[in-house]
Amino acid sequence: MIAGVAKSGTATRGVIASNRRARFDYHLDETFEAGLVLAGWEVKSLRAGKAQLADAYVFVRDGEGWLAGAHITPLPSASTHVQADPTRHRKLLLHGREISRISVAVAQKGFTCIATSLYWKDQRVKCRIALAKGKRQHDKRATVRERDWKRQQERLFKRSA
Repeated sequence: MIAGVAKSGTATRGVIASNRRARFDYHLDETFEAGLVLAGWEVKSLRAGKAQLADAYVFVRDGEGWLAGAHITPLPSASTHVQADPTRHRKLLLHGREISRISVAVAQKGFTCIATSLYWKDQRVKCRIALAKGKRQHDKRATVRERDWKRQQERLFKRSA
């Protein structure tokens, strides 16, 4: 087994899906680890790596955290008797103080809460969520400029070595 991938190509442990665009669009402030309440077909799809977090965000309702916008594609053979909804809201398992911290930050400070990654921890699926503030256009340009400069530095060091 190489880097957590079995011979059949399915992910056995490690990162299932990540939201790489989140670091570009947001300043990530505080991160939390949350469990997910999933159906059986969803777990099978996650084992096959069929998840996307591109538009995933977290909201708090009635003192509970919910993951919205995450897309888990159902496998055609996983569930024949259940009508699968790939974008349903999934309940997050968080401590009460974490939920209150998230709801206060979102309400007062202008933060939003986004999902940054889904990963395996032992036999369970965990979701890394972060409190984030949106970047302005000039911040995004600075990020691109910095990334390009680092890439160019690596090229220069490879030539000189």
